[in-house]
Amino acid sequence: MYYVYIIRCEGGEFYTGIATDIARRVHEHFTQSSKCAKYTRSHRAVSLEALWSADDRSSASKLERRIKLLSHKQKQELTENPDTVNDAAGIEGCFYSAECELLNEINKKTSEH
Repeated sequence: MYYVYIIRCEGGEFYTGIATDIARRVHEHFTQSSKCAKYTRSHRAVSLEALWSADDRSSASKLERRIKLLSHKQKQELTENPDTVNDAAGIEGCFYSAECELLNEINKKTSEH
């Protein structure tokens, strides 16, 4: 299972990434560990805004790329309506919004740090 995620950073900017272990990867971003992305090292992560899952790396990578090409406004709309990802990213079928419980659990853990 692969995950595609959007993190909101200080200043309202968005970071989009891909991971197999979403809890570990988000923790790296929020703690600004040496393994976090260069972008989240200089733009502190504030919250995990959206999360989707895909069955394979190819599908997840395609979604990640399409999201990265969206405007800031489009990304904002996508975080407000994550179920519209197929329309927004122009990819059919293979993605679905991950369980809200997982998103809430990860946000709770990251807010504790």
